Amino acid sequence: MKHETVAGLDIGTTKTCAVVAAEGPGGLEIIGYGEAPSLGMRKGVVTDLEETIKSIEAATERAERMAGMHVADVYVAITGEHIRSTNSHAVVAVASEDREVSSADVRRVVDASKIINLPADRQIVHALPRFFTVDGQDGVEDPVGMAGGRLEVDTHIVTGGTTFITNVLKCVHRAGLEVAGIVFEPLASSAATLLDEEKQVGVVLLDVGGGTTDIAVYSGGGALYTSTIPVGGNMLTNDIALGLKTTTAEAEQIKRAYGAGTVEGEAEQIFPVKTLDGRATKEATTSHLRQIVVPRVLETFRMAKGKIIENVPRDLILGEVVLTGGGAHLQGIEPLAEEVFGLPVRLGVPSAIAGLTDALKQPQYATAIGLVLFGPNGGIENGTYAKRRPSLFAKIRNWLGDLWN
Repeated sequence: MKHETVAGLDIGTTKTCAVVAAEGPGGLEIIGYGEAPSLGMRKGVVTDLEETIKSIEAATERAERMAGMHVADVYVAITGEHIRSTNSHAVVAVASEDREVSSADVRRVVDASKIINLPADRQIVHALPRFFTVDGQDGVEDPVGMAGGRLEVDTHIVTGGTTFITNVLKCVHRAGLEVAGIVFEPLASSAATLLDEEKQVGVVLLDVGGGTTDIAVYSGGGALYTSTIPVGGNMLTNDIALGLKTTTAEAEQIKRAYGAGTVEGEAEQIFPVKTLDGRATKEATTSHLRQIVVPRVLETFRMAKGKIIENVPRDLILGEVVLTGGGAHLQGIEPLAEEVFGLPVRLGVPSAIAGLTDALKQPQYATAIGLVLFGPNGGIENGTYAKRRPSLFAKIRNWLGDLWN
């Protein structure tokens, strides 16, 4: 399915961001983006419909102006504590007489994997195939065209609370937009920041937003575990405001300027802090700031690690941690993540698409940019099998592979 243009909408706790991409000579490229402050969201949940609608309209209008075109439908990012994930398995018999796996068989087996116990107030957001098994041969990425009588699939299923999702979609509709699809945030961020090799080897993506930190663990090329914890950069700002007895706005400025405070071996800095009434200033030190910031950051990472340990097989080898989202900007955050996870850590900036200006090559835009990449190809749940049909050469290669294995 060729999309001439595709748009993504990331309605965050601190900002709403809209991105428009168009089909260029070398594939999709970004042609417009816009952002606006978010005032009606808290930890991924709508708390004020009118404010949320206003920020969607403002961000979309700016993106449309830059792109020079009207946006009709958007892929919408969702997050929040109501999101859960599980892994499922299903088996079907290949339907055709010539025992060749068709895309209809693939759809049937993925649909079968969606038959899980789900409370009435929850819905499936994604059913993402991790790998297929054809007649006992596992690890197959695209089974279409292969010979076999029995097709199995291992899927990663993401579910969400219907009420929370409906409220987000209501805001999008009332802002005059159609919803092309919904995407769980860390899956979008992964599409913009992770390499296929990283997903294959094993990687933890942590998307640190204003109100939530989203987790996605990949191994063997597919998502193995996804989750959200209700802690983000805003909580850190509140801690600084309380610790230094200043306003939230001033605390946000201090967080951006000094990050996690003095790093070992660095000279201590003294900086001015406005008092709560804004009439006077007092002095604070970066080591005091560090005492406030570091415990909260470590706590966030430990919560994420705890979730991963609980839900991911113990023998799974992970290669690295990738930090993205606005919270990844915090100066001195990488060594803190390394301390908790005991793995190499890198910053995840969007890189998987053309047309990125320097302004967009920032962690806080990973979700919005990932939406235009992941949305149109987001697996089977929207009725289209994203992988293309294998070429004759690929079929012959599969057949030869079967002979020699």
